[in-house]
Amino acid sequence: MNLLISVMTELFGIEIFNANDFAELAMRFAFNFLFTFTIVRYIYYPRTRRRDFLFTFILIGIVVFLMCFLLESVKLQLGFALGLFAVFGIIRYRTTTIPIKEMTYLFVVIGLSVVNALANKKVSYAELLFTNLIVVAATLFIEKFKNLENESFTVVLYEKIELVNPDRKQELMQDLESRLGIKITRIEISSVDFQKDIAKILVFFFKSEQTWANQEDIEYRTISNEQ
Repeated sequence: MNLLISVMTELFGIEIFNANDFAELAMRFAFNFLFTFTIVRYIYYPRTRRRDFLFTFILIGIVVFLMCFLLESVKLQLGFALGLFAVFGIIRYRTTTIPIKEMTYLFVVIGLSVVNALANKKVSYAELLFTNLIVVAATLFIEKFKNLENESFTVVLYEKIELVNPDRKQELMQDLESRLGIKITRIEISSVDFQKDIAKILVFFFKSEQTWANQEDIEYRTISNEQ
């Protein structure tokens, strides 16, 4: 009888089911997923429309949380957490380097997952909730605060050399806006080739001020004009 009970509760020395530990895992996972998903889906994605990074951030958040939580008994929590930051801090895809903004969101997702997984009993749920809310609020504030928006630019090879003149700057900007289909904030003349009658112009704009359907349209138009 004792052998049967032992087999029902343990298999090869490992508990088959522990109600308290499982409940804590489920609750902490739901807690972590709620906040990381809010940041990625409702703050990051509406601004960028990058589904590839949306996929990456959510899965990395889930996996990092589970890794940290299930390995919590290993007495290497701090070193383990710092190791994760180091690994993902230098990560690169083979095709391109991850942009700094996406790297920041990746750092936020990993950081929250580590904190939510490794916070011990000395940290109350109120403190944990406050920490997550602060991160969400700060991220939302910075994204929504207009003056902190990143200014984008595209390089244009411009052939109407007669308009590249300080006295005709307004005409030049109007011509660029009508041809590029974007609302321009400012321009900079990078170089002028009088032999070929071509000027290289840096055209600056804010993506949030454009009326295009989505992020892909912006990237297509700016890249096309660079070429």
